[in-house]
Amino acid sequence: MNTLRTLSLVAIMALVFTSCKNETAPEVKTVDIEVSNKDVAQTLDPNATYAKVEFGIDGMTCAMGCAKTIEKKMAKMEGVKSAKVDFDKRLAMVEYDEAKVTPKSLEEAVGKVSDTYKVKDMHAVDTFEGETKACKADCKEACCAGKTDAEKKACKADCKKDGKKVCCADKTKAEKKTE
Repeated sequence: MNTLRTLSLVAIMALVFTSCKNETAPEVKTVDIEVSNKDVAQTLDPNATYAKVEFGIDGMTCAMGCAKTIEKKMAKMEGVKSAKVDFDKRLAMVEYDEAKVTPKSLEEAVGKVSDTYKVKDMHAVDTFEGETKACKADCKEACCAGKTDAEKKACKADCKKDGKKVCCADKTKAEKKTE
C-alpha cells in the first residue's frame, strides 16, 4: 500500500512539474488558408476589351447545385469580369477580357464542372437579356421628344407594353447615368 502511495505521489509531482511552464509568451500557431481570386479585390484592366456572351446550358437540374456551381467556376477564371447563370432560363451571361478568355475556354469551363452540362447557342451580345431598366416617365418623355403626335403615342405605348427602356437603348452610358 505504501508503494502505491509513493508511486501516485511521484506521478502527480511529475505531472505538475511538466505541465507548468514559466514562459509568459503565448504560443503562436499559423494556419494556411486558401484565398480565391474573388476574395481579393480584383483590379480590372481599364484598357482591356471586354466582350459579352450569352449561351444556353443543357443538363442543369437545380439552381443551387448546378447553376451556382457553374457560375462560380466561370467567375473564378482569370479575365472574367462577371458571370451569371439563370437556372430558370437555362442561360449563362458572361463578360470577359478578350485577351485572356475565349468562348471556347468558357465552354470548356462548363464542361469541367460535369460532363452532363452542354453549352448551346453561344452568341456575342451588346447587352444581357433583362439588363435594360424599366421605363421612367422622364425617359418616355425624353426619348419620344421631337416626334410627331402619332410617333409619340406609339413610342409611349411600346415602352409601356414591354416595360423596358427600348427607346433609351441607343443612348450612351453617360446619358443613361444622368437619368
